[in-house]
Amino acid sequence: MSAAKKPHIAIIGLGYVGLPLAIEFAKQYQVLGFDINETRIKDLSANRDITKEADLNALKDVLGKGLTLSSDVNLLQDCNVYIVTVPTPIDQFKSPDLKPLLAATAMLGKYLSKGDIVIYESTVYPGCTEEDCVPVLEQHSGLKYNIDFYCGYSPERINPGDKVNTLTKIMKVTSGSTPEVADWIDGLYSSIITAGTHKAPSIKVAEASKAIENAQRDVNISFVNELALIFDKMEIDTADVIAAAGTKWNFLKYKPGLVGGHCIGVDPYYLAYKSNALGYTPQVILSGRRVNENMGVFVASKVVKMLIANGSSVKGEKALILGFAFKENCPDVRNTKVIDIYTELQQFGMDVHVYDPWAIAEEVHEEYGITLEQNLNEKNYRAIIIAVAHDEFLNLDYATYKQNGAIIFDTKSFIDRKFADARL
Repeated sequence: MSAAKKPHIAIIGLGYVGLPLAIEFAKQYQVLGFDINETRIKDLSANRDITKEADLNALKDVLGKGLTLSSDVNLLQDCNVYIVTVPTPIDQFKSPDLKPLLAATAMLGKYLSKGDIVIYESTVYPGCTEEDCVPVLEQHSGLKYNIDFYCGYSPERINPGDKVNTLTKIMKVTSGSTPEVADWIDGLYSSIITAGTHKAPSIKVAEASKAIENAQRDVNISFVNELALIFDKMEIDTADVIAAAGTKWNFLKYKPGLVGGHCIGVDPYYLAYKSNALGYTPQVILSGRRVNENMGVFVASKVVKMLIANGSSVKGEKALILGFAFKENCPDVRNTKVIDIYTELQQFGMDVHVYDPWAIAEEVHEEYGITLEQNLNEKNYRAIIIAVAHDEFLNLDYATYKQNGAIIFDTKSFIDRKFADARL
């Protein structure tokens, strides 16, 4: 392994995962932060980060020293360790979309040299690294796996918006294609991860661990979401029930809500895809997905029923959705389920407005065709849906909205309950 002598690391993809990783490694090693998005490179070079995830002071400290930022593929040939952090979304049929991953892999294959190591952090199904990516690396490099080059898998555990559990403070799972490579990769990550590492016995085990982390959370949330649907019919407040049940020491206090984002709302489909390919249709995982996928429609339908009960004609009435990001205090709108509420209310004929001080307006418009409100000057809404628990929404003038005739649905049990006409 030439990489074992003096690591020169290339981070492929400078998003929520790749950028923090590049900054940390650059404190100790020579790092190339590579991204095909030239605008992203220009922004980061000017110490701007639209994801709001990076420590900008740390970025400034390493930029031009340990860290080089570029979209020039020719610079890849100077590296010997490649860490792939590109997106792995799902397509319209809920199947894994490996196009970004395989495109990055084909690109790297052209620059691989003997002894190089390729480490994947992108979420995949068990077996993807060795069954899908390695053949592409071999094809484009002309080299042989585990003879000329090596691979590893270390699943990302970035939690967007979380300023406490950051990269170095979260234990890292590592793995490698041979015992020696596994040890070397584990040592590499151990040099930056203060929380420690866990060396998995194989790449496939490491891949599976990532898949079940989020599938487990998805199933648990689907359980309380289903409870919310049941308790709505019983006219019981779900939050009250959870608070009561939570007094038992071993009760897990999950909350109902919209399940979107690039992890929990996506990763279970990767595991289900592989399971189906092997002849087993997963029951629990997919049933949980179905419950969670329908929560946006439930919220919208509930709002419409409440409006009708209040004598509203619904059609043409103004509705305000507070929040569009997939989670609180974060600009990330990937796979946001707020779009389901928006679309459903529009189909009922409502005039739907969306306000989110965190989301990037250009990205929302390009991806979803929605123009975000720039302020909250309008007060005459017939319905207000709190979809995301941004801190900025805690102190809004809900009393005035209610005085003007609005009903308020709090999907996060977030605001003072005296203002909420309904909660999940």
